[in-house]
Amino acid sequence: MATKIWANSADSHFLEPEDLWRENLPSRLADLVPRTVKDPDGQWETVHIDGMSFRRKLPTMKAQEFIEASMRAPGARDVNKRMADLDQEGVWAELVFPSLGMWSSSFRTPEVLREALRVSNDWAWDTIDKPHPRLVATAQVSTLDVGDAIAELERVAEMGYRAVFLPVTPHPLQKDYHHADWEPFWAAAEAARMVIAFHIGTDPVDLSSGNTNGEIKYRGPGGFILNFTETSFGGQRAAMKMVASGALDRHPELKVLVAEGGATWVPFIADRMEEGYRQHDSAVKHKLKRSAREILYTQVYASFQHDATAVMAAAHMGYSNVLWGSDYPHMEGTYGHTQKTLQGLFKDADPAIRERITVGAFQELFPGLPPVPSV
Repeated sequence: MATKIWANSADSHFLEPEDLWRENLPSRLADLVPRTVKDPDGQWETVHIDGMSFRRKLPTMKAQEFIEASMRAPGARDVNKRMADLDQEGVWAELVFPSLGMWSSSFRTPEVLREALRVSNDWAWDTIDKPHPRLVATAQVSTLDVGDAIAELERVAEMGYRAVFLPVTPHPLQKDYHHADWEPFWAAAEAARMVIAFHIGTDPVDLSSGNTNGEIKYRGPGGFILNFTETSFGGQRAAMKMVASGALDRHPELKVLVAEGGATWVPFIADRMEEGYRQHDSAVKHKLKRSAREILYTQVYASFQHDATAVMAAAHMGYSNVLWGSDYPHMEGTYGHTQKTLQGLFKDADPAIRERITVGAFQELFPGLPPVPSV
């Protein structure tokens, strides 16, 4: 039997209590957080959020079984069961992303979003991060109001948070990340030594525009695979914005993680951006002090779960900020076959490359973790 490979995971998720916001906000705000009302026939439901509402068809029995299977791991909602799962799978430390916060872009009232995320952050700190030294929870901040985002980032940094989750595109009513409006936030994050953790598949849904389809961009032949693949591109765009706008150039100590989007895109994006600066210099108004490649390779980290090419990015393309992630407890993750996955990924890898991807890069982002078991 092969020796167990212990690895840190730069991508996992936790399902908060569904009534977390409703139970912990004053009634005038609790009435604005998401709630659903099912039709008597069980085929449709109405979703109410922040004074808006929309109708959506409920999943078929087969689809519902698929959704439930995607959260099949015992520790999806129970942190103590989660730790047992991690020990069994050979996962040591985890970066933990939220679930309720995926509704953030649907709010339009700054106060209710600010206070809801504050409740989430207090809960996650007390439930996930504080009692479990191996777990690194990601804080959430409003992308509807940059001032609110800065205030909450500074508050959670004082609590001890080390990472803040951002969707790959901010709230539809806010300017995008490459605009100057976000400069004070990047400065605050650098000062707090807070890792910016983008997660793919988090492009906002603007309900006020009538868009209730979420990530469904394509229908027809190949639609599922098209939509699944499409989710990865948002993380690449977020990294490009951070580089091209000069945000990372101005803040060399700021670190960015793009979770679950693979890693070989980083060398390609570096090539493409370098070509743009080189071949179209006269058209580029904003000049960087450092090359796009240097910025990407030193300040941007990328996690993957199954991609053999990600190991090649570290071994053969000079990009060493590659991290593995289990995507626990999602269906596309490695729960139930983590050791088989890790053994396959690293069977022919240089031990130094394996150590960097499974342990070293994670510890670089989040120092001070309990040491990984030696066997």
